[in-house]
Amino acid sequence: MNIFVAKLNFKTTNEQLQAHFEAFGEVSSAKIIFDKETGRSKGFGFVEMPDDAAAKEAINQLNETEFDGRTIAVKVANPRS
Repeated sequence: MNIFVAKLNFKTTNEQLQAHFEAFGEVSSAKIIFDKETGRSKGFGFVEMPDDAAAKEAINQLNETEFDGRTIAVKVANPRS
């Protein structure tokens, strides 16, 4: 399942994001999105978890919680159109 994570601290790394979600199960990828021109984090990213049950548990447990000094929003990512 692909998970959308918003309101991230601009200094959060891919590794920190992955480690945060690994508490709930296997993470196949964790990627923070960066602005191509400035190289600065856009404050959101995506986490891919192969186990849907673990992903749903992560969403339920982590949405609106504090991570790296910010209250993050976590939800199922919408498929790209």
